[in-house]
Amino acid sequence: MVRPEVEQDVAEAVLWYEAQQSGLGVEFVEEIARVWDSLEENPFLNARRHADKNIRWRYPQRFPYRIIYEIMEAERVVVIAAILHAAKHDRHWRRRTI
Repeated sequence: MVRPEVEQDVAEAVLWYEAQQSGLGVEFVEEIARVWDSLEENPFLNARRHADKNIRWRYPQRFPYRIIYEIMEAERVVVIAAILHAAKHDRHWRRRTI
């Protein structure tokens, strides 16, 4: 499951990367898709980042972004909360988590 704001996160990054070099935005999307596929295989691979919630994040190999997600074990669902530049402060994703 992907929160609606994630689409905007990706769109902004794609626009920036395409402005830097043609085709780089597409490569960004492909890398994000690879991370999403890996989350389907094993969402528990990364450590918890929040004391009360099952919030985790995973970094793409090539781009300085964090894919922030929450595992809702009872529902057996992974919720992608945000895709943000790694340098952004935590407050940007905290208000998106359930």
